[in-house]
Amino acid sequence: MKTKQSAVKVMPAKHDDESIAALMEKLLLKIGEDPSRPGLVQTPQRADKALRFLTSGYETDVASIVNGALFEEKCDEMVVVKDIEFYSMCEHHLLPFFGTMHVAYLPDKQLIGLSKIPRIVDMFARRLQLQERLTHQVAETLQEVLRPKGVGVICEARHFCMMMRGVQKQHSGAVTSAMLGAFRERKATRDEFLSLVSRSSHIY
Repeated sequence: MKTKQSAVKVMPAKHDDESIAALMEKLLLKIGEDPSRPGLVQTPQRADKALRFLTSGYETDVASIVNGALFEEKCDEMVVVKDIEFYSMCEHHLLPFFGTMHVAYLPDKQLIGLSKIPRIVDMFARRLQLQERLTHQVAETLQEVLRPKGVGVICEARHFCMMMRGVQKQHSGAVTSAMLGAFRERKATRDEFLSLVSRSSHIY
């Protein structure tokens, strides 16, 4: 005797019309998908949560990151934090770009907690971005917070808007830099930074 299998249709959750999840549901419909099919029922909520995390930098400020972690110290040698991994989203196509940032500064009687530098990178990376702007924002923020003799930032990244669409070059990458103060004015300082970074650069 054959038994009849009942197909249970899972209905998508209801969303506030102004929520990101509601907009994602409309987007799924626009591209020809069915938001009510089992694999997509929770996708609008998951996409909502993911997008809020990926753009959480808008809700973070420098003061809450630094949180008093500035220290008076007699130190005039270069401080370098290398290979800071980051993930961001291109503001032109809303596709990810990712890479590594190398940050250095020349102290002027004041140091910052080392963990604060990657946190500053993440704050700006978790926004809709351009690589060029991201690089300068990190440099300018450290310059403003620390008032050092100079700041140097080098950013290496790969962009999905170049890899998955457009020119579709999977192995191409972009390198940007921002040099402030002594890093711009003194070739020896800049060369020291570039030498230290080149020893560890492994993105490409």
